[in-house]
Order: sequence, then structure tokens, then C-alpha cells
Amino acid sequence: MSTADRIVRHFQEELEQLKTRILEMGGLAEEEVRIAIKGLVERDGALIDRALAGDEPVNALHIEIDGRCFTLLALYQPMAADLRAIVAAVKINTDLERVGDLAVNIAEAAQRYAQRPPVKKLIDIPRMAGIAQSMLRDALDAFVRRDTGLAQHVLDEDDKLDELKTQIFRELLTYMLQDPSTIEPALDLILISRHLERIGDHATNIAEDVIFIVSARDVRHHADLQGG
Repeated sequence: MSTADRIVRHFQEELEQLKTRILEMGGLAEEEVRIAIKGLVERDGALIDRALAGDEPVNALHIEIDGRCFTLLALYQPMAADLRAIVAAVKINTDLERVGDLAVNIAEAAQRYAQRPPVKKLIDIPRMAGIAQSMLRDALDAFVRRDTGLAQHVLDEDDKLDELKTQIFRELLTYMLQDPSTIEPALDLILISRHLERIGDHATNIAEDVIFIVSARDVRHHADLQGG
């Protein structure tokens, strides 16, 4: 094997390791969201505490992945799709770190909410969380597989989160108007719904990056994949 071939092979191995670490970080961030929402629904202080403490591994991976990306750029000076993949990985890394931050924000609001009588049975917030987590998983799968169809599916799912957030706000506003004692806990639920919407936005960012990697097309601001 020639020196050039060895360099190419080593670069591809490093790129695969980078993808693996991004998937690992995504799994940690998603699990943090799941635990925070479960703690909210079950009013479980131990689960909420776990979510509050779960950000450290995500932050550590954030630093490591950035280091891997910058090393690949410096050592191999990749071109075309490989360059786009590494640049996108830097952005995806930041999106995942922010998902971890949002999970902590959800846990903080859940902690406050658990200290007061429940406003209502929680149905739409867990539904929002399920959609946001699914979007995150699909976006990361699309990144690894370079699957623009799956990436476009993630973009399409974002409307569901927006609709649920609006529905939650309207319902909780009714509770607050009828009973002022529900105002503070209801505001925490509204805040959690906004955090979940932001998690969906970060999944959407990742999906847009996948389309950019594969097709060199910028589809931010919800431009359709087929729209040229």
C-alpha cells in the first residue's frame, strides 16, 4: 500500500470515529431529555436530579469532538464532501451541546413544578418530547447515512412541534385565567414546551446540515429540498 493510500485510509478511519462520537453524544443528549421529561411527568426528584447532573458528559464530548474536527481539518485538508462533513460536524456538535443545555433547563423547570400542585394531567408535553427525540435520532441517522430523504422528513416534522406548543400555550392560558394559583406552575410548563420546540429546532439544524453535506445545497429557513 502506498503512502497516499495509507493517508486516505487513516483519514476515513478518523472520520468514522468522529461520526461514532457524534452519535454517542446525541444518545447522551437525548437520554438527558428523556430523563428530564420522565422526572417531570412522574414528579420524581431523583430523576430530575439525574437530568440536572447529566450535562457534564455531553460537555466533555463537545470539547473532544471539536478537537477531532480541527485536527482532521489541519492534518488532511479535506476537499468537497469530506470538508463539508467535517464543517457540518462542528455545527452538529454545537447543536447537541445545546440540546444538553435545554435538557437541564427542562429539569430546572420540572424541579420547580414538582414543588406545587399539578395544573393538569400532562399529555401534550410528553408527546412533544417524543417527537423532538425522534427528530434528533432521525437527524443523526441521516448524518451517518448521508440520507437526504430522512433529513427532509425531520424538517417536515418540525411543524408538529410548533402546533403542539401553540396548543399547550392556549390550554394553559385558560387555566391561568380561571385560577391565578396555577400561573407559576403553568408558566413552567409553557417554558418546558418552548425548550422542547428548541430541541426540535436543533434537530432541524442537523438535518439541514446533512442536506448541505450531500448536495452542497443550503436549505436553511425551511427551503424545500426539491425547491432548487
